[in-house]
Amino acid sequence: MKLNYRVVIFAAAMIFGIAFSIPSLTQSDKGAKITLGLDLQGGLHMLLGVKTEEAVKARYKSIAASVEYYTEKNDILVDTLEMNDDSVEFSILDEDDVSRLIEMLKGTDGLTVDNRGLDFTLTFTEQEIEKTKKDSIEQAIETIRNRLDQFGLAEPTVAKQGEEKILVELPGIKNQEEEQRARELISRAAYLQLMAVDEDRKSRVYQMSDAEAAKYGDIILPDAEQPGVKYLIKEIQILDGSMLTDAQVQFDQNTNQPMISFALNSEGAAIFGDFTERNVVNHLAIVLDGKVFSAPVINERIGGGHGQISGNYTAQGAQDLAIALRSGALLAPIYLMEKRSVGPSLGADSIKSASIALIGGFVMVVLFMLFYYKMAGVIANLALIANLFILLAVMALFGATLTLPGMAGIVLTVGMAVDANVIITERISELLYQGVSIKKAIEQGYENATSAILDANITTLIAAIVLYVYGTGAIKGFAITMSIGILASMLTAILGTHGMYEMLMSRIEKTKNVKTWFGIKV
Repeated sequence: MKLNYRVVIFAAAMIFGIAFSIPSLTQSDKGAKITLGLDLQGGLHMLLGVKTEEAVKARYKSIAASVEYYTEKNDILVDTLEMNDDSVEFSILDEDDVSRLIEMLKGTDGLTVDNRGLDFTLTFTEQEIEKTKKDSIEQAIETIRNRLDQFGLAEPTVAKQGEEKILVELPGIKNQEEEQRARELISRAAYLQLMAVDEDRKSRVYQMSDAEAAKYGDIILPDAEQPGVKYLIKEIQILDGSMLTDAQVQFDQNTNQPMISFALNSEGAAIFGDFTERNVVNHLAIVLDGKVFSAPVINERIGGGHGQISGNYTAQGAQDLAIALRSGALLAPIYLMEKRSVGPSLGADSIKSASIALIGGFVMVVLFMLFYYKMAGVIANLALIANLFILLAVMALFGATLTLPGMAGIVLTVGMAVDANVIITERISELLYQGVSIKKAIEQGYENATSAILDANITTLIAAIVLYVYGTGAIKGFAITMSIGILASMLTAILGTHGMYEMLMSRIEKTKNVKTWFGIKV
């Protein structure tokens, strides 16, 4: 026996596979491991809808706030400023200011400015509205994914499904409390607004209807902790959470109660500073998701762009709110369309059934190869074992999630991996029947079989890649295991077994017993 480069590569691949698959097989705390999917370890499956029209309304609110800030900062007198669901309308008093306003508004993408004298009507184009809706879905996916990553869940699945739906799968959710917490974190809008209290009419808030408040450009919002307490707030916000850069949990030095400290970017800090300077002795409302958390009196100009949200929080509740604020507000509200909980016991049953299928299929294949191909079957089985170890090792290193279809992919990989060896052995047998020498039969057998194996594996690999690109959830898991298994089988079945035949060539030629080596009679 003598070593060759093929055997060395095969042995290195085998050692790599065994070393990096051990943590997954033993469930050790050390090393990279394969993560079990929702269907194997249990968890929560949700299908969410997105109210994209609310994102368009939010953009109009942002435009109105920008107009108000710009006109106040540049001493432009505004007669009326009204915000609607599909437009912003306002009038100014000085004709000399028209060109300045138009120049400022040109900087907003997709905004149509209808200017008639001193009257302005601002609307978004249809293309911009569609883009805003699409962006709100993409933003919701990214925001939910960021929140779940900070929540500490391993391998959550967050993906777009259809046009306006989001698929969320959370493996490892084990009880009702964890499920409720995850759902609240996902669905929380976390829309922070700093808004002005209507000082002139606030005393009448309890006698005022929503319609009457709207006539004055106001809205009525409840207190976050005392729903019976109401505030009369100017509808056009000072700034919102899009200017937020950070949110952290801190503890009040006097009461030791948790609160959220937030920081604004440079633009938000400038707006905040200018507003507080102009509104000393007035009230500033800190509004989160349509509820007033506090409305302190402004005693002096507040620079630096920092503020606090206090309330009756638990430490965990404050932490979840800080996560939601840091990861960004949802531009459009989401709602639950479908929910399924998979218990860990069901996942355990799935693992047991899939393991029986995998072990049963593997044993039957191994026995068939030993019975039918004798020593060639032993060599093929060694390649098959190496293939499985390499597959598990690569999945562990990449942090892949193993699902039930993924386990089906592993079972299928067993059949496909040994299929290559069947083709090679049959090609060798055909040449031996023709009276070709053993060494030449092995070389020509590999040469003749390789093109067929490559064609079959490449076409299957293309199908697996398409499944991964266009599939979701469990289909991706199947595609991943299939792809890795195909690539591993090409290494072990073609390169590995060829190297073992070369290493044993002298012994095979010495015995000349083709029945023992290949299971045939010549």
